[in-house]
Order: sequence, then C-alpha cells, then structure tokens
Amino acid sequence: MPLRILFAGSPGIAVPALEAVAALGQDFTLAGLLTNPDSPRGRSGRPEPTECAAALNRISPETPALKPEKLDAAARAMVEALNPDILVSFAYGKIFGPKFLALFPHGGINVHPSLLPKYRGPTPIPAAILNRETETGITIQRLAPEMDSGDVLAREKVPLDGRETAASLSETMAKKAAELLPGVLAGVASGRLRGEPQDHDAASYCSLIAKTDGLIDWNAGAPEIDARIRAYTPWPLCWTTHGDTHLFILKARALDSQAGRDGPSGKVLGKDANNGIIIGTGKGVLAVRELQYRTKKALEWKAFLNGARNFVGERLGFRDVPGAGI
Repeated sequence: MPLRILFAGSPGIAVPALEAVAALGQDFTLAGLLTNPDSPRGRSGRPEPTECAAALNRISPETPALKPEKLDAAARAMVEALNPDILVSFAYGKIFGPKFLALFPHGGINVHPSLLPKYRGPTPIPAAILNRETETGITIQRLAPEMDSGDVLAREKVPLDGRETAASLSETMAKKAAELLPGVLAGVASGRLRGEPQDHDAASYCSLIAKTDGLIDWNAGAPEIDARIRAYTPWPLCWTTHGDTHLFILKARALDSQAGRDGPSGKVLGKDANNGIIIGTGKGVLAVRELQYRTKKALEWKAFLNGARNFVGERLGFRDVPGAGI
C-alpha cells in the first residue's frame, strides 16, 4: 500500500516541497493539504487562498485542502477521514499537539530552514541574515513536542555571500527542501532512516518579526543596517523618516568610511556614481541604491534624486511621524 502523506504548509516557500511530494512515485500518495484559511489580500480585500492551496489547485485539484482555523477536535476528525500515514510540515505556522500527531502511524517530519539546533523558531532565514552568518542550511527533522527539537533526518549547508535577502534566501531554501524531501520520505517508509538527536545545549532561538522592527537606527553601524535591510526584504521592509514622511530603504550596501564623506548618523552626505546615495551611520556609511516614499513607487537612486533635488544634506530619521510603524 502506498504511504499516504498529509502535507502541512501555507506560504510560497513550501510550494516546491509540496510539488515534490505530489510528484512522488507509486509508493506514495498525497492524501491532502493542511493549510491556513483564505485571507484578505490586495486592494480589493477579497479572501484568497494560501500559496500552497493555490498550487495544489494547479498540480492536483482532486486532492482535498483542509483549512481549519484551529487544530481542534473538528480538524482532527477531518484529518482522520483522510486516513493519512505521515505528516510532512513546512512553514505551516501552527503547533501540532499530541492528539493531532497521534493520527499518523509514521509520525511527522518537519522542514526547517536553518542548521538545527541553531535558530529554532519562526524566523530562521531573517535571523541568519541579521547575524551576518557565513553559512546556514536546511534541516529535516522528526516532529517533537518541543519546537524544532526533533531528531535530525537530513541537513544540508548553504554558504552565504552577504548579499542575500530574506526573499532570495527563501527561494534557495525552497529548492533545497524539494531536493531533500523525497529521499527522506523513502528512508522513513523503508524504516532504514534513523534520526540523529540534536545537541539541545547548543540550541538558539529566533522570534516573530513585527512591522516596527523595520525602523532604521542610524546610530547603528552601516553593516548592521545593511543586514537589517536585507533580512526584512520583502517584509516588513526597512524604513526611516524624511521630515514627516516615511521613506523605505529598499536596496543598499555598507561601505567603509570615506574621506570627506563621514558625517552625523542619518545625514545624506552626497552621491557616488558607482554606489548611490551616501548616508552617514554610527560606523561607516551606507550607499543606498533604491528608495520609496510610502505613497510613491520604488525608484532607483538617480531617478529618486531627480525628484528630490534638496535631498542631499538632509538628516533622516530624526523627527517623529504620527502613526510610525503602522
């Protein structure tokens, strides 16, 4: 009998893994998808399915998609009706309790985009960028009662060059997950794959990100601000204020202090033909290449200066904005 898989996932990072599971051979069956409920998106505010639900409708429209608000008794009954053998989770966003996991004879496995036990928690990709790691990776682990603490079934390292954004690194992790998952499932199904316990004493953790985390502190060093901009792309984006207006800094790079270019933190010091708009920080300078006022479109730095001719010499981030962070 083929192994019946319930895949739990919601955002786009999990779509390649879902596609890989759906494409497995005759020894496996995608029994269903567990995903978050439809939610309002875009200017229309109309409820739309998660990216995993939309992908399922494209690749396997006959496969049921379960969208419970909570993993309560009613949700467990819906899952049990699918007669699943194993749970495969990637970025689902809810905690699986013991009653829920008891529905799966082969237990559950989880894809986590870090080298566990490092960066357990909900935001391992931004955490690796924020901390300017030189490598990160992806881990497939057994689901366990404590978050991200299960035995490791497979892992792969991913080198970082210091220019990744959360968006680009998520794409890399999505592809790695799709490559690793079929082999892990084959090993679990055959009983040959045995997990390796994590070193719990070496565990570190990351936390949820809030919109307010995107506020730039110009007194920080340029490398730290650069990492924050990359870690918070595409959400929540990094921003500062220009007078009483929100200004998003979309693309930038830290530069060493330049002769004649050092100045107060947050001050727009000038422009550099090769690097962009030069802004002072607590250490070094930041070269900004793409910016966006809140109500305007994103602009490359030269086009931005054409519409903001008095921008050089201004000091950013030193006036309060009503509703800042909202």
